Amino acid sequence: MSQVVKTPSVRTMTAPAPRPASLAVDRVAHGDCVKNLAQLPAGCVDLVFADPPFNIGYEYDVYEDRLEREQYLDWSREWMSGVHRALKPTGTFWLAIGDEYAAELKLLAQDIGFVSRSWVVWYYTFGVNCKQKFTRSHAHLFYFVKDAKEFTFRWEEPENRIPSARQLVYGDKRANPKGRLPDDTWILRPQDLGDCFTSAEDTWYLPRVAGTFKERAGFHGCQMPEQLLGRIIKYCSNPGDLVLDPFSGSASTLVVARKLGRSQLGFELSEEYSQRGNERLAETRVGDPLTGSDEPTLSAPETPKLALPRLGQGTSGAELRNAALAEHRSRQQPDSTEPRHSTASLCPEHVATLIEAFRSKHDGWSLDRLLVDPDLSRVFVDECRARGLVGTPREWTLQLLRLRKAGALAGVPTTRPTVFGWEECDDGLAACEIAWKLMLDKGFKALDEILADPELAGEFDTIATCLAPGVSPVTLRWAALKLRKEGRVIRSRAAAYADDPPAVARWMPLSLGAVPKGTPALYSIRGCDDEQPLYLGATLDLAQRVATHLKSAAELPEAYRALGGAGAVWSYQPFECSLVDLLAIRARVMGGSPPRLQVPDLCAAIVE
Repeated sequence: MSQVVKTPSVRTMTAPAPRPASLAVDRVAHGDCVKNLAQLPAGCVDLVFADPPFNIGYEYDVYEDRLEREQYLDWSREWMSGVHRALKPTGTFWLAIGDEYAAELKLLAQDIGFVSRSWVVWYYTFGVNCKQKFTRSHAHLFYFVKDAKEFTFRWEEPENRIPSARQLVYGDKRANPKGRLPDDTWILRPQDLGDCFTSAEDTWYLPRVAGTFKERAGFHGCQMPEQLLGRIIKYCSNPGDLVLDPFSGSASTLVVARKLGRSQLGFELSEEYSQRGNERLAETRVGDPLTGSDEPTLSAPETPKLALPRLGQGTSGAELRNAALAEHRSRQQPDSTEPRHSTASLCPEHVATLIEAFRSKHDGWSLDRLLVDPDLSRVFVDECRARGLVGTPREWTLQLLRLRKAGALAGVPTTRPTVFGWEECDDGLAACEIAWKLMLDKGFKALDEILADPELAGEFDTIATCLAPGVSPVTLRWAALKLRKEGRVIRSRAAAYADDPPAVARWMPLSLGAVPKGTPALYSIRGCDDEQPLYLGATLDLAQRVATHLKSAAELPEAYRALGGAGAVWSYQPFECSLVDLLAIRARVMGGSPPRLQVPDLCAAIVE
C-alpha cells in the first residue's frame, strides 16, 4: 500500500467516462482481433484481459496454433499494439501466457509502451502429465498499465482483501480483521501446505478449469476460472468500465465482467464460439454469483491431517514424512471402516485402474456425460468389468465423481462438448424435475446417486420419458443436472427479488384449447379437489409445455395423473423474461412451501 494510486479514491466514486456512441458493447464480435482492435476508437477501453494462443499446436476451432517463431512474435506485437492503442491512458492490460513465449511477450509489451507492475505465477496441481519433462503446473499472468502513476487498482475495497495466514493457519488475534492484499503466486491448495509456507507467504487458491470440471462451459478447451478473472476485474476496473477480451473463446471474461457490473466486448475468430459466447452472455445478469468459491481456503475441505507418532525434538523432516506415509498406508487396508464408494478406502491400484477405464472409454466426453448417457455408461461399466475391478457400476461411477472433486481427473482430456442451453432443456424440464421427485419419494437419495446407478437411472428415464415423450434420456438427465448446477444463480436472482419482487398478478385460468404460443410463463397444475398445486412450472413456451403434459402419463402414480390433463385445474401468469429469471420468480412464489411434485432439496437450495 506504499504506492499512491490516484484512481481508487477518485475514479471509483465517479461515473465512467462517456463512451463513443458508435461503439457497440456487451457482446462477442465475430472476426480477427487485429482488425477489430484497429476499428475501435483510440482510448476507449479500461481493462483488457488476453489469453492468446500459446503457439504450441493446440487444436482450436479455426485458428492454426503452430506459427514460425518470428511470425508468432510479429503477430503478438501487432495485436498487443492494438491493445495499447485501444486502452485509455489509465487503462490496464493483463496477459496470460505459457512458458514457451512468456519472456519474449513480456519484453515485447514493454517495448510497445506498457509498464510492468507484476509477474504473477498461477500455480495449480493436477497439471497435464508429461512423459519426458517435469509436469507443467503453472501459467504466467503479466499485469501491465499504460501510466506508471495513474491507473485503477481498487486495493481499499473490502471485497478485494483476502484472509492472511495469521487468520487462516494460526488463528492469531493480531491479524488484521480486514485481511490483506494477495501475493503474486496463486496456488491450488494452500491449506495442505501449512508446513511449507510461513505466515508472510499467502497465496491465491484458484484451480484451473480442467476438462472434467463442472464449471466448464462445454464448447472451448481453454477456459479460465471465473474466480481468477473476477479478482482481476474487481481490482483493476470500476463498475461501468469497459472490459475487453480480444480472444473471447468461451466468453468467460465477458460473463464475469457482466456479473460484476462492467460493460464487455470480446473478439472471436470462430463463428461458432462467437454464437455460443453470446448465448452465455444472454443468460448472465449483473449480480449473478461467480462459479467457484470466492475464498476456497475458508470453504474447501482440508485434506485430513495424519496422526503422527510422537517423535522427539530434532526429528528430521524426512522422518516426519516417512511417519506420515506409514500412517497413510495403514488407512488403505481392506478393513477400513470407510464406505466402499469413498475414495479414502481405495488402494492406489484400484484408483489407477478406474481412471484408466474412464480414460480409455470416455471418447472425449466429460464425466457428466457419463452420468447422462446410457450408452456411454454401459461401455464404461463393461470396461471396468473387463479390467477386473471390484465393486458395482454405481460404486465405480460414484468413486469417479469423488476423484473428480479431488482433482484427480484433471489430466483426462475432454474434447467433445456437451452443450444444452435452457431452451434445449425447456421441453423436458418439468418431466425431469417430477421424475426426480418421484424417485426421492421412493426413498432414493441424491441425483448423482440415482444417475450413477444404471437401474435407478433407467427408472428415472421411464418416468421422465413418459412425461415428455420424444425427449431423449440424455436431454432429460442433463436438464436435471442443469437445474442443480444453476441453483446458485437461481438462488441469487430469487434473493434479489426480495427488495424488488416480481409483479405477481392474479393467476389466470388456462383454457387448454386456447393456449398462447411462444409465451414465457409460470403455470400451476392441481387436482380438482386439491387446494395446493401438484406442480408449479416455468417455461419459455406455455403452449408447447401444455402439449407435453397432455400426452400420456398413464404410468404415473394415480394421485399424480392430473399431470396428464384429466381432471386438472390449470392457471398461469405470463412473464417476458429468460427461463433462469422465470425459475427465480417461481422460487419467490413458492417460498418455503413447494408443491408435492417439486424437489424439496432443490427448492431449499433456491430459497434459503
